[in-house]
Amino acid sequence: MGVSAPLAELVAPVTVAEIELDEPVTVTHRSVATPGENGRAPLALVLVRLHAIPVGTVVVQAPAGEVDATSCAEAAWSCFAETLRSHLAADGLPGDPPIRRQAAADVPRCQRDSLAADAPLISVVVATRERARSLAACLDSLAEMDYPNFEVVIVDNDPVTNATAALVAERPEENLRYAREPRRGLAAAHNCGLEQARGTIVAFTDDDVAVDRRWLTEIARSFRTAADVACVTGLIMPAELQTEAQLLLEMHGQFGKGFEQRLVNCDGSRPEDPLFPFTVGKLGSGANMAFRKDRLCELGGFDPATGVGTVARGGDDLTALFSVLAGGYSLVYQPTALAWHRHRRSLESLSNQAFGYGVGLGAYLTSALVSHPQMIGQALRRAPAGLRYAFHPASPRNARVGSAWPRRLVWRERRGLALGPFAYGISRVRNRLAPYPDDTRSPQR
Repeated sequence: MGVSAPLAELVAPVTVAEIELDEPVTVTHRSVATPGENGRAPLALVLVRLHAIPVGTVVVQAPAGEVDATSCAEAAWSCFAETLRSHLAADGLPGDPPIRRQAAADVPRCQRDSLAADAPLISVVVATRERARSLAACLDSLAEMDYPNFEVVIVDNDPVTNATAALVAERPEENLRYAREPRRGLAAAHNCGLEQARGTIVAFTDDDVAVDRRWLTEIARSFRTAADVACVTGLIMPAELQTEAQLLLEMHGQFGKGFEQRLVNCDGSRPEDPLFPFTVGKLGSGANMAFRKDRLCELGGFDPATGVGTVARGGDDLTALFSVLAGGYSLVYQPTALAWHRHRRSLESLSNQAFGYGVGLGAYLTSALVSHPQMIGQALRRAPAGLRYAFHPASPRNARVGSAWPRRLVWRERRGLALGPFAYGISRVRNRLAPYPDDTRSPQR
Protein backbone atom coordinates (compact mmCIF):
# COMPACT_ATOMS: atom_id res chain seq x y z
CA MET A 1 0.00 0.00 0.00
CA GLY A 2 1.38 3.43 -0.91
CA VAL A 3 1.95 6.00 1.80
CA SER A 4 2.79 9.67 1.91
CA ALA A 5 6.03 11.04 3.28
CA PRO A 6 5.88 12.90 6.63
CA LEU A 7 5.64 16.44 5.28
CA ALA A 8 5.61 17.96 8.76
CA GLU A 9 9.26 16.92 9.12
CA LEU A 10 10.38 18.85 6.04
CA VAL A 11 11.90 22.33 5.94
CA ALA A 12 11.76 24.48 2.80
CA PRO A 13 13.27 24.54 0.26
CA VAL A 14 12.50 20.95 -0.78
CA THR A 15 13.28 19.38 -4.14
CA VAL A 16 10.28 17.78 -5.87
CA ALA A 17 10.92 14.86 -8.21
CA GLU A 18 9.53 11.57 -9.48
CA ILE A 19 11.27 8.25 -10.04
CA GLU A 20 10.25 5.52 -12.49
CA LEU A 21 11.46 2.11 -11.26
CA ASP A 22 11.06 0.32 -14.58
CA GLU A 23 14.44 -0.18 -16.22
CA PRO A 24 16.22 2.03 -16.91
CA VAL A 25 15.44 3.74 -13.59
CA THR A 26 14.94 7.44 -14.25
CA VAL A 27 14.49 10.50 -12.06
CA THR A 28 12.62 13.57 -13.33
CA HIS A 29 13.00 16.76 -11.31
CA ARG A 30 9.92 18.96 -11.08
CA SER A 31 11.78 21.64 -9.12
CA VAL A 32 15.28 21.70 -7.65
CA ALA A 33 16.01 23.25 -4.27
CA THR A 34 19.28 24.99 -3.51
CA PRO A 35 21.00 24.73 -0.10
CA GLY A 36 19.59 27.12 2.50
CA GLU A 37 21.41 29.77 4.47
CA ASN A 38 22.59 27.16 6.99
CA GLY A 39 24.37 25.29 4.20
CA ARG A 40 22.39 22.10 4.84
CA ALA A 41 21.74 19.98 1.78
CA PRO A 42 18.03 20.00 0.96
CA LEU A 43 15.78 16.98 1.12
CA ALA A 44 13.63 15.79 -1.76
CA LEU A 45 10.01 14.67 -1.89
CA VAL A 46 9.91 11.99 -4.58
CA LEU A 47 6.86 10.39 -6.16
CA VAL A 48 7.58 6.70 -6.73
CA ARG A 49 6.13 5.21 -9.92
CA LEU A 50 6.19 1.76 -11.49
CA HIS A 51 5.06 1.48 -15.10
CA ALA A 52 3.89 5.10 -14.70
CA ILE A 53 1.54 4.15 -11.82
CA PRO A 54 2.04 6.22 -8.63
CA VAL A 55 2.91 4.02 -5.66
CA GLY A 56 3.71 6.50 -2.89
CA THR A 57 6.22 9.15 -1.87
CA VAL A 58 9.60 8.95 -0.19
CA VAL A 59 11.86 11.59 1.32
CA VAL A 60 15.54 11.27 0.38
CA GLN A 61 18.70 13.30 0.59
CA ALA A 62 19.28 15.60 -2.39
CA PRO A 63 22.92 16.72 -2.52
CA ALA A 64 23.10 20.02 -4.36
CA GLY A 65 19.34 19.72 -4.75
CA GLU A 66 19.30 16.75 -7.14
CA VAL A 67 18.17 13.18 -6.49
CA ASP A 68 20.47 10.20 -7.07
CA ALA A 69 18.53 7.52 -8.97
CA THR A 70 20.30 4.52 -7.41
CA SER A 71 19.90 5.51 -3.76
CA CYS A 72 16.34 6.76 -4.35
CA ALA A 73 15.37 3.45 -5.97
CA GLU A 74 16.77 1.61 -2.94
CA ALA A 75 14.69 3.81 -0.63
CA ALA A 76 11.59 3.18 -2.75
CA TRP A 77 12.05 -0.60 -2.64
CA SER A 78 12.65 -0.42 1.11
CA CYS A 79 9.35 1.42 1.64
CA PHE A 80 7.14 -0.26 -0.94
CA ALA A 81 8.58 -3.74 -1.56
CA GLU A 82 5.28 -5.53 -0.93
CA THR A 83 3.30 -3.21 -3.19
CA LEU A 84 5.91 -3.34 -5.95
CA ARG A 85 6.18 -7.15 -5.88
CA SER A 86 2.40 -7.48 -5.99
CA HIS A 87 2.27 -5.16 -9.00
CA LEU A 88 5.00 -7.08 -10.82
CA ALA A 89 3.35 -10.43 -10.09
CA ALA A 90 0.11 -9.16 -11.62
CA ASP A 91 2.11 -8.14 -14.68
CA GLY A 92 3.75 -11.57 -14.89
CA LEU A 93 7.21 -10.19 -14.16
CA PRO A 94 9.89 -11.18 -11.63
CA GLY A 95 9.40 -9.49 -8.27
CA ASP A 96 12.88 -8.17 -7.55
CA PRO A 97 14.95 -5.32 -8.96
CA PRO A 98 16.18 -4.61 -11.54
CA ILE A 99 12.84 -4.73 -13.35
CA ARG A 100 13.21 -6.09 -16.87
CA ARG A 101 10.58 -7.14 -19.37
CA GLN A 102 11.02 -10.10 -21.71
CA ALA A 103 11.31 -7.64 -24.60
CA ALA A 104 12.03 -3.95 -24.39
CA ALA A 105 9.00 -3.14 -26.56
CA ASP A 106 6.56 -5.12 -24.40
CA VAL A 107 3.78 -3.06 -22.85
CA PRO A 108 3.15 -4.02 -19.20
CA ARG A 109 -0.20 -5.65 -18.56
CA CYS A 110 -1.20 -2.77 -16.29
CA GLN A 111 -0.99 -0.36 -19.22
CA ARG A 112 -2.86 -2.43 -21.78
CA ASP A 113 -6.31 -1.18 -22.62
CA SER A 114 -8.68 -0.83 -25.53
CA LEU A 115 -9.08 2.94 -25.34
CA ALA A 116 -7.28 3.58 -28.61
CA ALA A 117 -10.09 1.86 -30.51
CA ASP A 118 -13.03 3.68 -28.95
CA ALA A 119 -11.64 6.52 -26.89
CA PRO A 120 -14.53 8.89 -26.01
CA LEU A 121 -14.08 12.55 -26.82
CA ILE A 122 -13.01 14.38 -23.67
CA SER A 123 -13.27 18.14 -23.33
CA VAL A 124 -10.66 19.67 -21.03
CA VAL A 125 -11.84 22.98 -19.53
CA VAL A 126 -9.28 25.41 -18.14
CA ALA A 127 -10.69 28.56 -16.56
CA THR A 128 -8.21 31.42 -16.31
CA ARG A 129 -7.94 35.14 -15.64
CA GLU A 130 -4.93 37.26 -16.54
CA ARG A 131 -2.31 34.55 -15.97
CA ALA A 132 -0.96 33.96 -19.45
CA ARG A 133 2.47 32.69 -18.39
CA SER A 134 1.02 30.09 -16.04
CA LEU A 135 -1.60 29.11 -18.63
CA ALA A 136 1.09 28.58 -21.27
CA ALA A 137 2.85 25.99 -19.07
CA CYS A 138 -0.48 24.24 -18.45
CA LEU A 139 -1.19 24.10 -22.20
CA ASP A 140 2.28 22.70 -22.85
CA SER A 141 1.51 19.75 -20.55
CA LEU A 142 -1.90 19.20 -22.16
CA ALA A 143 -0.29 19.10 -25.59
CA GLU A 144 1.97 16.22 -24.49
CA MET A 145 -0.78 13.86 -23.34
CA ASP A 146 -1.01 10.42 -24.91
CA TYR A 147 -4.81 10.42 -25.16
CA PRO A 148 -5.97 10.26 -28.80
CA ASN A 149 -9.30 12.12 -28.71
CA PHE A 150 -9.63 15.37 -26.76
CA GLU A 151 -10.21 19.09 -27.09
CA VAL A 152 -9.20 21.97 -24.82
CA VAL A 153 -11.57 24.84 -24.02
CA ILE A 154 -9.95 27.91 -22.46
CA VAL A 155 -12.48 30.04 -20.58
CA ASP A 156 -11.31 33.61 -20.08
CA ASN A 157 -13.15 34.79 -16.99
CA ASP A 158 -14.04 38.50 -16.93
CA PRO A 159 -10.78 39.53 -18.62
CA VAL A 160 -9.32 43.02 -18.46
CA THR A 161 -6.76 42.49 -21.24
CA ASN A 162 -6.54 40.37 -24.38
CA ALA A 163 -3.44 38.48 -23.15
CA THR A 164 -5.24 35.14 -22.83
CA ALA A 165 -7.00 35.45 -26.18
CA ALA A 166 -3.71 36.34 -27.85
CA LEU A 167 -1.96 33.37 -26.27
CA VAL A 168 -4.61 30.94 -27.47
CA ALA A 169 -4.59 32.47 -30.96
CA GLU A 170 -0.83 31.95 -31.21
CA ARG A 171 -0.88 28.29 -30.12
CA PRO A 172 -0.51 25.70 -32.90
CA GLU A 173 -2.91 23.08 -31.47
CA GLU A 174 -5.97 22.57 -33.68
CA ASN A 175 -8.03 21.14 -30.80
CA LEU A 176 -7.75 24.34 -28.76
CA ARG A 177 -10.71 26.72 -28.43
CA TYR A 178 -11.29 30.01 -26.63
CA ALA A 179 -14.44 31.24 -24.88
CA ARG A 180 -15.01 34.41 -22.89
CA GLU A 181 -17.19 34.37 -19.77
CA PRO A 182 -18.07 37.92 -18.62
CA ARG A 183 -19.57 36.87 -15.29
CA ARG A 184 -16.89 36.84 -12.61
CA GLY A 185 -16.37 33.58 -10.72
CA LEU A 186 -14.86 30.17 -11.22
CA ALA A 187 -18.23 28.36 -11.20
CA ALA A 188 -19.57 30.67 -13.91
CA ALA A 189 -16.44 30.00 -15.97
CA HIS A 190 -16.81 26.25 -15.47
CA ASN A 191 -20.46 26.40 -16.52
CA CYS A 192 -19.39 28.25 -19.65
CA GLY A 193 -16.85 25.53 -20.40
CA LEU A 194 -19.44 22.85 -19.73
CA GLU A 195 -21.80 24.49 -22.20
CA GLN A 196 -19.11 24.80 -24.88
CA ALA A 197 -17.75 21.26 -24.37
CA ARG A 198 -18.34 18.79 -27.21
CA GLY A 199 -17.11 15.72 -25.33
CA THR A 200 -19.14 13.14 -23.44
CA ILE A 201 -16.66 13.57 -20.59
CA VAL A 202 -15.60 17.02 -19.34
CA ALA A 203 -12.35 17.28 -17.36
CA PHE A 204 -11.45 20.38 -15.37
CA THR A 205 -8.05 21.61 -14.31
CA ASP A 206 -6.50 24.94 -13.33
CA ASP A 207 -4.08 27.23 -15.13
CA ASP A 208 -1.38 26.61 -12.48
CA VAL A 209 -1.40 22.84 -13.07
CA ALA A 210 0.69 20.56 -15.27
CA VAL A 211 -1.05 17.28 -16.04
CA ASP A 212 0.61 13.90 -16.47
CA ARG A 213 0.79 12.58 -20.02
CA ARG A 214 -1.59 9.71 -19.09
CA TRP A 215 -4.05 11.97 -17.27
CA LEU A 216 -6.96 11.62 -19.68
CA THR A 217 -6.24 7.95 -20.40
CA GLU A 218 -6.60 7.15 -16.72
CA ILE A 219 -9.71 9.30 -16.39
CA ALA A 220 -11.37 7.53 -19.32
CA ARG A 221 -10.48 4.11 -17.92
CA SER A 222 -11.87 5.07 -14.52
CA PHE A 223 -15.28 5.96 -15.92
CA ARG A 224 -15.56 2.30 -16.92
CA THR A 225 -15.28 1.16 -13.30
CA ALA A 226 -19.08 1.07 -12.91
CA ALA A 227 -22.10 2.11 -14.94
CA ASP A 228 -23.18 4.79 -12.48
CA VAL A 229 -19.85 6.62 -12.23
CA ALA A 230 -20.55 10.31 -12.85
CA CYS A 231 -17.29 11.80 -11.59
CA VAL A 232 -13.59 10.92 -11.47
CA THR A 233 -11.03 12.78 -9.37
CA GLY A 234 -7.28 12.26 -9.26
CA LEU A 235 -4.03 12.66 -7.37
CA ILE A 236 -2.60 16.17 -7.05
CA MET A 237 1.10 16.49 -6.27
CA PRO A 238 3.01 19.70 -5.52
CA ALA A 239 5.11 20.90 -8.44
CA GLU A 240 7.26 23.06 -6.20
CA LEU A 241 8.09 23.31 -2.47
CA GLN A 242 10.62 26.10 -2.53
CA THR A 243 9.06 28.32 0.15
CA GLU A 244 7.64 27.92 3.62
CA ALA A 245 4.23 29.00 2.34
CA GLN A 246 4.19 26.26 -0.31
CA LEU A 247 5.18 23.60 2.21
CA LEU A 248 2.56 24.75 4.72
CA LEU A 249 -0.17 24.72 2.09
CA GLU A 250 0.79 21.22 0.98
CA MET A 251 0.61 19.99 4.58
CA HIS A 252 -2.73 21.65 5.28
CA GLY A 253 -4.44 21.64 1.91
CA GLN A 254 -4.94 17.86 1.64
CA PHE A 255 -4.36 17.87 -2.13
CA GLY A 256 -3.06 14.31 -2.13
CA LYS A 257 -5.87 11.85 -1.38
CA GLY A 258 -3.78 8.68 -1.28
CA PHE A 259 -2.54 6.04 -3.70
CA GLU A 260 -5.42 3.58 -3.85
CA GLN A 261 -8.40 3.73 -6.18
CA ARG A 262 -11.71 4.24 -4.37
CA LEU A 263 -15.27 4.03 -5.63
CA VAL A 264 -17.74 5.73 -3.30
CA ASN A 265 -21.46 6.45 -3.28
CA CYS A 266 -24.28 6.91 -0.78
CA ASP A 267 -25.47 3.32 -1.09
CA GLY A 268 -23.36 0.17 -0.83
CA SER A 269 -19.98 1.86 -1.20
CA ARG A 270 -20.05 4.37 1.64
CA PRO A 271 -16.69 5.02 3.28
CA GLU A 272 -16.39 4.62 7.04
CA ASP A 273 -16.08 8.39 7.48
CA PRO A 274 -18.99 9.37 9.79
CA LEU A 275 -19.22 12.81 8.13
CA PHE A 276 -19.62 11.40 4.61
CA PRO A 277 -20.81 12.75 2.17
CA PHE A 278 -20.22 16.23 3.55
CA THR A 279 -16.43 15.70 3.64
CA VAL A 280 -16.17 15.41 -0.14
CA GLY A 281 -12.93 17.39 0.03
CA LYS A 282 -11.30 14.10 1.03
CA LEU A 283 -12.24 12.70 -2.38
CA GLY A 284 -10.95 15.33 -4.76
CA SER A 285 -10.28 18.94 -5.67
CA GLY A 286 -11.18 21.24 -8.52
CA ALA A 287 -7.70 21.16 -10.04
CA ASN A 288 -8.24 17.54 -11.07
CA MET A 289 -11.82 16.41 -11.64
CA ALA A 290 -13.90 15.08 -14.52
CA PHE A 291 -17.62 14.46 -15.05
CA ARG A 292 -19.92 12.78 -17.50
CA LYS A 293 -21.34 15.84 -19.21
CA ASP A 294 -24.94 14.64 -19.36
CA ARG A 295 -25.03 13.76 -15.66
CA LEU A 296 -23.41 16.99 -14.50
CA CYS A 297 -25.87 18.97 -16.62
CA GLU A 298 -28.72 16.90 -15.18
CA LEU A 299 -27.50 17.87 -11.69
CA GLY A 300 -27.47 21.57 -12.61
CA GLY A 301 -23.76 22.10 -13.27
CA PHE A 302 -21.80 24.31 -10.89
CA ASP A 303 -23.47 26.68 -8.43
CA PRO A 304 -22.62 30.13 -9.88
CA ALA A 305 -22.83 31.70 -6.41
CA THR A 306 -19.65 29.81 -5.43
CA GLY A 307 -16.05 29.81 -6.58
CA VAL A 308 -12.99 32.03 -6.62
CA GLY A 309 -13.95 35.47 -7.92
CA THR A 310 -17.26 35.57 -6.03
CA VAL A 311 -18.01 36.72 -2.50
CA ALA A 312 -18.08 33.03 -1.56
CA ARG A 313 -14.40 32.74 -2.57
CA GLY A 314 -14.53 28.99 -3.25
CA GLY A 315 -16.50 25.79 -2.79
CA ASP A 316 -17.59 25.35 -6.41
CA ASP A 317 -15.71 22.07 -6.80
CA LEU A 318 -17.05 20.65 -3.53
CA THR A 319 -20.65 21.53 -4.40
CA ALA A 320 -20.32 19.65 -7.70
CA LEU A 321 -18.79 16.57 -6.06
CA PHE A 322 -21.48 16.62 -3.37
CA SER A 323 -24.21 16.89 -6.00
CA VAL A 324 -22.91 13.75 -7.72
CA LEU A 325 -23.17 11.73 -4.50
CA ALA A 326 -26.43 13.28 -3.32
CA GLY A 327 -27.86 12.66 -6.78
CA GLY A 328 -27.35 8.91 -6.41
CA TYR A 329 -24.26 8.50 -8.57
CA SER A 330 -20.81 7.10 -7.83
CA LEU A 331 -17.48 8.92 -7.68
CA VAL A 332 -14.11 7.31 -8.38
CA TYR A 333 -10.88 8.64 -6.89
CA GLN A 334 -8.14 7.49 -9.25
CA PRO A 335 -4.53 8.19 -8.19
CA THR A 336 -3.18 7.25 -11.61
CA ALA A 337 -4.93 10.36 -13.00
CA LEU A 338 -2.10 12.61 -11.88
CA ALA A 339 -1.66 16.39 -11.93
CA TRP A 340 1.06 18.67 -10.54
CA HIS A 341 -0.07 21.89 -8.85
CA ARG A 342 2.13 24.94 -8.37
CA HIS A 343 1.25 26.44 -4.98
CA ARG A 344 1.54 30.16 -4.36
CA ARG A 345 4.90 31.15 -2.93
CA SER A 346 4.27 33.98 -0.45
CA LEU A 347 2.99 33.87 3.13
CA GLU A 348 0.66 36.78 2.32
CA SER A 349 -0.97 34.69 -0.40
CA LEU A 350 -1.21 31.77 2.02
CA SER A 351 -3.02 33.94 4.57
CA ASN A 352 -5.53 35.00 1.92
CA GLN A 353 -5.95 31.37 0.86
CA ALA A 354 -6.57 30.23 4.43
CA PHE A 355 -9.36 32.78 4.79
CA GLY A 356 -10.70 31.91 1.35
CA TYR A 357 -10.71 28.18 2.12
CA GLY A 358 -12.73 28.87 5.25
CA VAL A 359 -15.26 31.05 3.46
CA GLY A 360 -15.47 28.56 0.59
CA LEU A 361 -16.06 25.65 2.95
CA GLY A 362 -18.88 27.49 4.74
CA ALA A 363 -20.36 28.52 1.39
CA TYR A 364 -20.15 24.96 0.06
CA LEU A 365 -21.99 23.50 3.06
CA THR A 366 -24.69 26.15 2.71
CA SER A 367 -25.03 25.56 -1.02
CA ALA A 368 -25.21 21.79 -0.49
CA LEU A 369 -28.15 22.10 1.90
CA VAL A 370 -29.94 24.72 -0.20
CA SER A 371 -29.63 22.57 -3.33
CA HIS A 372 -30.33 19.25 -1.57
CA PRO A 373 -32.75 19.95 1.31
CA GLN A 374 -33.26 16.20 1.77
CA MET A 375 -29.76 16.16 3.31
CA ILE A 376 -30.59 18.69 6.07
CA GLY A 377 -31.54 15.96 8.54
CA GLN A 378 -28.21 14.19 8.04
CA ALA A 379 -26.38 17.50 8.41
CA LEU A 380 -28.06 18.29 11.72
CA ARG A 381 -27.32 14.83 13.13
CA ARG A 382 -23.67 15.10 12.15
CA ALA A 383 -23.15 18.74 13.11
CA PRO A 384 -21.49 18.03 16.49
CA ALA A 385 -19.02 15.59 14.93
CA GLY A 386 -18.42 18.07 12.11
CA LEU A 387 -17.58 20.86 14.52
CA ARG A 388 -15.13 18.60 16.36
CA TYR A 389 -13.54 17.63 13.06
CA ALA A 390 -13.14 21.27 12.03
CA PHE A 391 -12.01 22.80 15.33
CA HIS A 392 -10.64 20.23 17.77
CA PRO A 393 -6.81 20.22 17.78
CA ALA A 394 -6.72 16.40 17.95
CA SER A 395 -9.10 15.81 15.04
CA PRO A 396 -7.65 13.95 12.02
CA ARG A 397 -7.89 17.16 10.02
CA ASN A 398 -5.85 19.27 12.48
CA ALA A 399 -3.55 16.74 14.15
CA ARG A 400 -1.85 15.98 10.83
CA VAL A 401 -0.16 19.40 10.71
CA GLY A 402 -0.13 20.10 14.46
CA SER A 403 1.83 23.19 15.46
CA ALA A 404 3.29 23.58 11.97
CA TRP A 405 0.15 25.43 10.80
CA PRO A 406 0.47 28.98 12.25
CA ARG A 407 -2.10 29.96 14.82
CA ARG A 408 -3.00 33.15 12.97
CA LEU A 409 -3.91 31.06 9.91
CA VAL A 410 -6.07 28.80 12.07
CA TRP A 411 -8.10 31.80 13.14
CA ARG A 412 -8.20 33.25 9.62
CA GLU A 413 -9.66 29.99 8.35
CA ARG A 414 -12.17 29.71 11.21
CA ARG A 415 -13.28 33.28 10.72
CA GLY A 416 -13.82 32.54 7.05
CA LEU A 417 -15.80 29.39 7.86
CA ALA A 418 -18.14 31.40 10.11
CA LEU A 419 -18.66 34.01 7.40
CA GLY A 420 -19.16 31.42 4.64
CA PRO A 421 -22.96 31.06 4.88
CA PHE A 422 -23.44 34.85 4.83
CA ALA A 423 -21.01 35.20 1.92
CA TYR A 424 -22.93 32.56 0.01
CA GLY A 425 -26.21 34.38 0.60
CA ILE A 426 -24.77 37.67 -0.65
CA SER A 427 -23.22 35.98 -3.68
CA ARG A 428 -26.49 34.23 -4.50
CA VAL A 429 -28.41 37.52 -4.41
CA ARG A 430 -25.79 39.29 -6.53
CA ASN A 431 -25.82 36.48 -9.04
CA ARG A 432 -29.59 36.70 -9.44
CA LEU A 433 -29.59 40.48 -9.83
CA ALA A 434 -26.65 40.71 -12.22
CA PRO A 435 -27.54 41.33 -15.87
CA TYR A 436 -26.28 38.74 -18.33
CA PRO A 437 -24.43 40.13 -21.39
CA ASP A 438 -25.18 37.30 -23.78
CA ASP A 439 -23.43 38.85 -26.76
CA THR A 440 -19.99 38.65 -25.14
CA ARG A 441 -20.03 34.97 -24.29
CA SER A 442 -19.73 33.45 -27.74
CA PRO A 443 -16.79 31.09 -28.32
CA GLN A 444 -13.96 31.97 -30.67
CA ARG A 445 -11.56 29.93 -32.80
